[in-house]
Amino acid sequence: MEERQPADVSNGQGDATRERILDAADALIRRRGVHGVTVAELARRSTLSRPTIYRNWSDADDVVRSALLRRVSRILDAFPVPARSRPQLVDDVLRFTTMFRADAVYARLLDDEPEAFTRYTLQRVGSSQRLILGWLEAAISAAQQDDSVRRGTPRDMAVMLLLIAQSAVLSHGTVADLIDEDAWQHELRAAIDGLLRP
Repeated sequence: MEERQPADVSNGQGDATRERILDAADALIRRRGVHGVTVAELARRSTLSRPTIYRNWSDADDVVRSALLRRVSRILDAFPVPARSRPQLVDDVLRFTTMFRADAVYARLLDDEPEAFTRYTLQRVGSSQRLILGWLEAAISAAQQDDSVRRGTPRDMAVMLLLIAQSAVLSHGTVADLIDEDAWQHELRAAIDGLLRP
């Protein structure tokens, strides 16, 4: 079954009402987790009516997806220009994973609700992943121009790069007793670089 796409907030903008609802979703996820996000709670926290929420989204799940998409979009705003070489691309991906793990909402999901993180980010490709894939594909294509990234279809390489990064981020807490942070970063860098190296 195809995932419903959340309302478009990929540019980080939106009217004040929508932003209030998404801010409420962020606060609820941080405090109670995904399961605490209901239309009634969103209405209460945003001081808006339930019909107002339903005018923008079909249910609380759609609001959560839009809130997560907005957070990914804001992280990607820190990378306004695609990397132009393999070293720059590897640096950007590592920086993205660091920012992603430090994000208050995603950190809450990773630490306390990994099953929700999996449902919203790994079970099927949604809008957040498509946004990341577009960013990776553009950077891979640009870095191929200076021959520092191997030839290949940028979209295919972006998909595999996304899988590597997502798996590493999701598993980080599981292996924290086996590998320290510096070593984790070093090995993830080596894996990403190895995928892209000519």
